[in-house]
Amino acid sequence: MATLRLGAALAVLVALLSGLAPARADTVLEPLTFETTGGARAFQVEVMRTEAERARGLMFRRYLPPDRGMLFLFDREQIVAMWMKNTFIPLDMVFVGRDGRVVSIAADTEPMSEAVVASAGPANAVVELNAGAAARMGLKAGDRVRHPALGR
Repeated sequence: MATLRLGAALAVLVALLSGLAPARADTVLEPLTFETTGGARAFQVEVMRTEAERARGLMFRRYLPPDRGMLFLFDREQIVAMWMKNTFIPLDMVFVGRDGRVVSIAADTEPMSEAVVASAGPANAVVELNAGAAARMGLKAGDRVRHPALGR
């Protein structure tokens, strides 16, 4: 039993040292679906609900599987401003309103940048995906995002 724990700990350490830091071992993934005119596309997302979680986001990670993303939830609708500081992965940022509709998309954001990336209107959520994912699924403003925390 101790050998298995040591082996798992070594695997995480090797991943961290190689720059391929995975999500934390205790990360819970939740289903999220984008509904576009071309059909539905499902992702598994980590959900950032607290200020500390939102502040860290995808920082320091070097890989995000193609079917994964991160959902940032905010307490109220507002113009949401994000940045890419310490984020190595180019991302699409999908800004979502309280009604679950896409407000705007910031495509292919610049890794490691401190430039502010803001929503085009009030939003209370942001979904981060690998750069190019939004274009591949034909996602546009007005499309629906399905997740239990959205569209209530």
